[in-house]
Amino acid sequence: MRLSSMADYAVVTMTAAARHCGHARISAQQLADETGLPAPTVQKLVSKLSAARLLRSVRGAHGGLTLARPAAAISLADIIEAVEGPIAMAACSERLRTDTGRPDCSLESACSVRPHWPLVDAALRGALAGVSLSQLAAPTPTMIEMQA
Repeated sequence: MRLSSMADYAVVTMTAAARHCGHARISAQQLADETGLPAPTVQKLVSKLSAARLLRSVRGAHGGLTLARPAAAISLADIIEAVEGPIAMAACSERLRTDTGRPDCSLESACSVRPHWPLVDAALRGALAGVSLSQLAAPTPTMIEMQA
């Protein structure tokens, strides 16, 4: 499994926002500058992350972006799902059903694995939910050594 670019960028953006947690609010442009992501991409991500109630936007002279809840209460799964929707590994997972309500898979009628995908999806989501934004935003030993 591989994250989409947008999910990856969402993690990078939220990690940068978390580093400012408790300080002054940060703008989308500042997040773009800090992460090296294009400003339009950050704006799109801010919109999705705000809709998912992971970021809070405040207007006005002292406005900007802040985390909607503590970094320790935001998981990697929360961030990925804000951009990608529910985590699912296979085409026959509930999330990937077509508009007709049927999976987009020609093997459905004979597939013995399909009933097990929810277990796999739950395990993957559980693993991602076990990684908090505060862990991702914490300096690594390498970062600390570079600052010294």
